Amino acid sequence: MTAPFQPRDERDVCEAVAQAVAAGDTLEIVGGGTKRGIATPGRSAKRLSMVGMSRVIDYDPAELVLTLEAGALLDDVETMLRERNQMLAFDPWDFSETIGLQSNRSTIGGIVGAGLAGSRRISAGGVRDHVLGFAAVNGRGEAFKAGGRVVKNVTGYDLSKLVTGAWGQLVVLTQMTLKVMPLPQHSRTLVLHGLDAASAGRAMNIAMNAPAEVAAAAYLPNETNMRASITTIRVEGFGPSVDARATTLSRLLMEFGKAETMTGDTEHWRNVRNATCLHQETGALLWRISVPPSRGAGILEEIHRLGGSAFMDWAGGLVWARTTGEIAASVLRALAETAGGHAVLADAPEEIRAITPALHPESPGVAALSRRVREAFDPMHVFDPLRFETTRA
Repeated sequence: MTAPFQPRDERDVCEAVAQAVAAGDTLEIVGGGTKRGIATPGRSAKRLSMVGMSRVIDYDPAELVLTLEAGALLDDVETMLRERNQMLAFDPWDFSETIGLQSNRSTIGGIVGAGLAGSRRISAGGVRDHVLGFAAVNGRGEAFKAGGRVVKNVTGYDLSKLVTGAWGQLVVLTQMTLKVMPLPQHSRTLVLHGLDAASAGRAMNIAMNAPAEVAAAAYLPNETNMRASITTIRVEGFGPSVDARATTLSRLLMEFGKAETMTGDTEHWRNVRNATCLHQETGALLWRISVPPSRGAGILEEIHRLGGSAFMDWAGGLVWARTTGEIAASVLRALAETAGGHAVLADAPEEIRAITPALHPESPGVAALSRRVREAFDPMHVFDPLRFETTRA
């Protein structure tokens, strides 16, 4: 395999893109490479690795703003922020843990490029809500900037939201400016034991609609933890406020049993965020299914009926599932569509990925719009245009 080209600065990126255009090559933009499997295998794109651009450009803790290059490692960034009692509030999903790769490989550019948030998304918003601005190189080899360093940036189009979650198919992100938030002083996770999926869905709905500012809510059936199912609801903030909100939730949820406090909840939420509570032996295919929260329990029950294993995050709005290859992708995606959502194939053997698109197929109208947007940023189709194309839909 040809070694990836590793630019040192923005000028190198511009030159790499211009050379690829001139040669008729395509480029696969990578950071730590943890999400390379969320794609069709066997493509001929040359790799453009951003790990050589990993500097922190500017960090202003007082203003809660961080500017850094795309190759900065997630673990290093989170360590730096913790030293100032701050965090990336969208709860970045570290896919290296999900699939058992070496830790400290995920990069900030990969996190923004994939646009996939963790359990706090229901309270803090998604990745796109925390990207204030960026610098990038388009498919013509031209460098440009968009956005700024403040939350209220109303000039022009909000391109930050457009490139977040674009999977490297619009531009090469070189720098990003992110909004950071203070770490919560206290955290408490309430646990309800032994509920079925439908009851857990109702309990989480009550919690989310209560005046309790729930930070995260998840449901793990018994097969994920080898004991009775658990429904977990997290509240964060100042100590007295956390105590008062936990008391309110315990009272509102009494019909589901006595709510206990989880001891040492950090590891639990890490496992939920990274889906490591689903063991690979329960299925080689890993699905990330986004649906309206009210429909999550029904999706989970149907996956169990089909012989898979699953759990709910985002108060029912996200279902992680492991299935065998015998359960057709079309079945899972039909379930998601019927519920008003979509399903991403996050991990699977190569022979499955060769015939199953990783991203949920777009409707004709959305697909046409996507093509026009890609044409505007990448008219020569240099940015890995076949990443999500397969031999069979």
